[in-house]
Amino acid sequence: MRRIALGTAQLGLDYGISNAGGQVSRREARAILADAAGRGVDLLDTAAAYGEAEAVIGALRPESDAFAVVTKTIRLPGDDAAAVAGRARASLDRLGRPAAEALLVHAAADLAGRAGDALWRALADLKAEGAYRRIGISAYAADDPAGLARRFRPDLMQVPVSLLDQRLVRDGTLAALAASGVEIHARSLFLQGLVFLAPERLPPALAHAGPALAARRDRAGGDMLGAALHFGLALPEVARLVVGVTSLAEWRALAAAAAAPSPGLDWPAFALDDATVLNPAAWRRDGP
Repeated sequence: MRRIALGTAQLGLDYGISNAGGQVSRREARAILADAAGRGVDLLDTAAAYGEAEAVIGALRPESDAFAVVTKTIRLPGDDAAAVAGRARASLDRLGRPAAEALLVHAAADLAGRAGDALWRALADLKAEGAYRRIGISAYAADDPAGLARRFRPDLMQVPVSLLDQRLVRDGTLAALAASGVEIHARSLFLQGLVFLAPERLPPALAHAGPALAARRDRAGGDMLGAALHFGLALPEVARLVVGVTSLAEWRALAAAAAAPSPGLDWPAFALDDATVLNPAAWRRDGP
């Protein structure tokens, strides 16, 4: 459980393709945090863009005090890196703490523009003053995470890795990041809950993938939760698996699956190469 980080998008937003319950209530969120802390989980992952999530974490004290927190920047407004730094300081106020574990650039594209170096210096200044112990980057596969690591030398990077999306495993990116000393946090382990959806619940943009997803569910013996979790746990390069839940019952099921023996499946056989399936921005619940 020490490798699990609890994602908090669901605490601040109606988030996830399989989320039928909407934003998690504060009462339920408090119960989730208390149970997670009792099982040894000690890291929360959040972001300025996750609706009320930072404020909810700040309001859920003392339960949230058991966790270190990773948060993320707002999008770079023009070339105004100072505005990003100012909002990062405001994140600490919302979280109700004088400092946090890490601050990540939420949109790697912000580092590619002409103000990219200034943005990174702003994060480095926050680290130097002790506001954030570490700084890093949240990236997609298309952002060239290894190239970003070579250029900026972040302390940690958050990247999408899942049973279905194994691109960064297959192309050697995870190995390269780990070899360079970057701590890797894997997100989208459940592809926002897509791995759990029955074919009839798929949005129109993903209907074509129903047979492929059903075949992988059969290969996992119906236990996609256990398969998805243990795929991540089997990756030695990954320090943390960022997972989100929408209820205490979901969290307890996840914790039980993590504690169970690995099913020892043929992990590469689960990978998909469908660009639409692997890109949540292309899903749209109401179709194209």
